[in-house]
Amino acid sequence: METKLLKPQKLEKGDTIAFVAPAGGLAALTLHRLEKGKKFFEELGYKVKIFPTAKKNSGISSDTAENRAKDIMDAFKDKKIKAIIITIGGNTSHQTLEYLDFETIRRNPKILCGYSDITSLHLALYSQTGLVGFYGPAVITQFGESPKPDEFTVTHFFKAVTENIGEVQPSKQWVDDKSVDWINKDDLKKKRKYKENKGYEWLKEGKAEGKILGGCLPVILHLAGTKYWPDFKDKILLLETPEGEDFRKGESLANVDSALGDLRNLGVFKQIKGIVFGRGFGYTEEQIKKLKEIISYNTRDYNIPILYNVDIGHTDPIITIPLGVKVELDSIRNKFLFLEQAVLG
Repeated sequence: METKLLKPQKLEKGDTIAFVAPAGGLAALTLHRLEKGKKFFEELGYKVKIFPTAKKNSGISSDTAENRAKDIMDAFKDKKIKAIIITIGGNTSHQTLEYLDFETIRRNPKILCGYSDITSLHLALYSQTGLVGFYGPAVITQFGESPKPDEFTVTHFFKAVTENIGEVQPSKQWVDDKSVDWINKDDLKKKRKYKENKGYEWLKEGKAEGKILGGCLPVILHLAGTKYWPDFKDKILLLETPEGEDFRKGESLANVDSALGDLRNLGVFKQIKGIVFGRGFGYTEEQIKKLKEIISYNTRDYNIPILYNVDIGHTDPIITIPLGVKVELDSIRNKFLFLEQAVLG
C-alpha cells in the first residue's frame, strides 16, 4: 500500500533556505557560484543558511555519508528552514539513506530541490514518508549561473514551490555546453551558446493521467531491490540522462540501453501509464536519433504515451517537477499538464 502524499508548505518571502551537499563537493571548489546562488535568493527577500557540507570536498563526495546525512537531518529539524536546495549532484546520495530518520522528516516536511543524483533522496523520501520531492535546479549549476540564473528556470522553480504549475510549455532555447571551466572562474567572462528548441516530440502517442515519479535514469537503479524502491504502479515515469565519464558529453548510449533494459526487467514499464523523457544531454544529432530508438525499443509492447525533449535534467534551462503529484499527458493536444498543486498554503 502506497504512503499518503505529504506536501510541504509553500515558500514565501522572508523564509529561510538551506544549502546542503548530500553527494558531490564541487561547490567547495567553486565558492563564487555558491555565493552567487546565496546572493540571488537574498536579493529576492529570502534568508540563506549554508550547511557545512556545502563547503567541503573529500574527493568523491563532499564529506562522509554520516556527515552528509547529518546536514540533511539538521536542515529538516530546523523549524526556521522552509526549503532545502542541493548544491550539486554527484553519485553518492544513496549512501546517506541508512543514516536518515524518516519519521523525523515525516513530521517536518520541507521543500527539497535538486536533480541528477538527488533522485536517490527524492525517491527514498517518497517511498518512506510520501514527501513530494522537487526535481529541479541546484545551487551552483543553475542559481549560481553568471551573470544571472536563466529566467525560464527561475520562473518554473517558483511556480512549483509557491503555486499550481498548470500547463508546461517548452523553452524557446536550450544549451548543453559545459566547456566553460567553473573552477578557473571562466564562467564569469564566457557565455554558453544556446540552440533553438524544437519543442515536444511524442515517441508514442496517447493520453494518460497519473502521479509523476522518477528522475535520473542510472540513479533510479541504485534503489532497485532495497526498501527505498517506490511503487511505480499507474505512475507517469520521469526519466533523463546524465553526463558520462567525460562531463562535457552524455552518458554512453550503451549504458542508457542497459539501464532501460533493467527497468523493463524490473517490470516498471508494465506498471506505468506514460513516460516523460528529458532532452538528451551531450549528444550529437545522430546520437539523439539513436537514443529515441533505444527508448522505443525498450518500451515495445507497451501502449503508453512517451513525451520526449522536455526541459528537465542536465541541459538548461529546466523546469521543476514535483514528484508524486498528478499530471496529464495528451499527444493530440500536445500537452504536459500538472493537475494539482505540490505545496500547501
